[in-house]
Amino acid sequence: MKVRPEPPTSTARHRVLMVSWEYPPVVVGGLGRHVHQLAEALAAQGIEVTVLTRQPSGTDGSTHPTTDTVVNGVRVVAVAEDPPEFEFGVDMMAWTLAMGHGFIRAGLRHLGGADRWRPDVVHAHDWLVAHPAIALADFFDVPLIATLHATEAGRHSGWVAGRMNRQVHSVEWWLANSADALITCSSSMREEVSELFSTSGPGSDSLAPITVIHNGIDLTAWEFADRPKRLGAPELLFAGRLEYEKGVQDVLEALPAIRRAHPGTRLTIAGEGTQLAWLTELAAEYKVTRAVTFAGRQDHDGLVTLMQRCTAIVLPSRYEPFGIVALEAAASGIPLITSTAGGLGEAVHDGETGVTFAPADINGLTHAVCATLDDKHAAAARARRARAVLTEEFTWPVIAERTDAVYAVAQRREHRPLARPEIPERPLPDRDPANPITA
Repeated sequence: MKVRPEPPTSTARHRVLMVSWEYPPVVVGGLGRHVHQLAEALAAQGIEVTVLTRQPSGTDGSTHPTTDTVVNGVRVVAVAEDPPEFEFGVDMMAWTLAMGHGFIRAGLRHLGGADRWRPDVVHAHDWLVAHPAIALADFFDVPLIATLHATEAGRHSGWVAGRMNRQVHSVEWWLANSADALITCSSSMREEVSELFSTSGPGSDSLAPITVIHNGIDLTAWEFADRPKRLGAPELLFAGRLEYEKGVQDVLEALPAIRRAHPGTRLTIAGEGTQLAWLTELAAEYKVTRAVTFAGRQDHDGLVTLMQRCTAIVLPSRYEPFGIVALEAAASGIPLITSTAGGLGEAVHDGETGVTFAPADINGLTHAVCATLDDKHAAAARARRARAVLTEEFTWPVIAERTDAVYAVAQRREHRPLARPEIPERPLPDRDPANPITA
């Protein structure tokens, strides 16, 4: 079904074409939630937003044709998958290129065709949409803004030795160097992007200006609740993808010492990912299998229930561009125990809004958890402060205003031909099982 959007209004300050491989109902992770909330917040501020996204994986044009609808003030063009047989987990680059080809055709047909709709800027979200975003910005001859939510090198501790890793890194490099303005979600990500993608090294002028705009949160979706006065043993929570860089293995390693200090402590792990089997083996190795519950992927209500039930949440990331789960957890009132990796270190302040520790520091993690469990009144006070900070710094209207400011000043740069990036040949660390593609 195709619902023709209402014609553009003359009051819109900008016309923005967002390109994202995730947008509800197709949500893979935090990126989809970010684009969704940002698009609607921009629309609420009078900015005309069109999102170019996709239909669910494994469908085709006969069952899930391209749709053109308006949802909560945002025009959403959801592109049908073409019929060739590509599977993301097996044929990632071919699948991504096929998706991009479909995006370009749909973009030209729905936006540059009979509708004669023309954006003022194109806003790309991550490397998977580099090809269509660059092509459409060229076609419309408008500035390209790119938000880099993470990097392949960052996800693998700086190592990009595998063939697929190198391909992804090169596309990220191409998008970063093709953009007329860059956005990262934390200062640490800004430094990472500058170091990885500047053609003349960190601090050079090969990249467009990089603006730090933190992720936001819809406070109305996360009801605050003081911790229940638990009579039994503490229950810790981890929520997120089960991947090596999320550091779940570190909580499992620390759990025996935590349970010696606080007998009966349990750990609930909410999420899914490629490392589930390995983490299950680790729980057995550390003899904590009976104290650990793998709860699987949770919907919003399930996650809220867990956050309001558990004593504290532990986010032990070894790499974290921002950590939107920390915002959601703080909004719910659960005390925060987080590593200082990337954006987590910028969002959570030790002793004020949570307790922090260095990434991969098992002793530090153990101490942080025990300090939280030792003084629940202090933990509750930190949780209340964390919620108060969120209402000031991380709301979507604020994020939308800062993003609109980037749109307002972006100008199309003179683009020179780009040589292929030089990617050093370096093997992956032996301990990192998170990259089966390179094996």
